[in-house]
This record gives sequence, C-alpha cells and structure tokens, in this order.
Amino acid sequence: MTSTDEPTDDEKWLVVDGRRWRRTDPAIPDDALARLKSHLGRGRSGVRTAADDDELAAARHRTQLAKVGLGERGTPWWEQDDTERRARWESALAELDALD
Repeated sequence: MTSTDEPTDDEKWLVVDGRRWRRTDPAIPDDALARLKSHLGRGRSGVRTAADDDELAAARHRTQLAKVGLGERGTPWWEQDDTERRARWESALAELDALD
C-alpha cells in the first residue's frame, strides 16, 4: 500500500470474537514498532501487577501512549498524512522513553 492508496477495511480493522479492533499503522518502521510494542507490553504487565492506584495510573498511561503511537487509538492512521503519522509515533516514543 502506498501513501496515496486508500486502505481496505481488512487493512484498517482486525476482528476478534466479533469485536472490531483498529490495526497497527503499517507505516511504522520496524525499530519504532518494536519499541512501541515493548512499551505496550510493559504497560499491560504493569496494569496486572500494580500495587496501588498510582502504579495503576502510570501503567495505564504508558499503555495509552503506546496504543496512540501504534495508531490503535486517537485519530485513525488512515486519516493522517505521512508527516502526521510519523509525528504521532515519534512523539509517543519520546514521551514513553522519558517515563523510564
């Protein structure tokens, strides 16, 4: 898919058990994708293991930032131009890396 092609519904959405989920932005470079997925995994793990409300809030914040960076939340990636898409994942990664 090039940036001028409109993605199909199958490229936009993943259906699991009848529920539709937004797919990850396919334009994210492999290195940035790996970093975002790492942050997402740490956020999800933190939600499961949080000892108090502050830890839970921090883990949920990390998860939200990662999901936005991946294009799975926020403005749909197919409604953004290439510059906006890059800015989305780069700013999410900058915020996420600053959490460490």
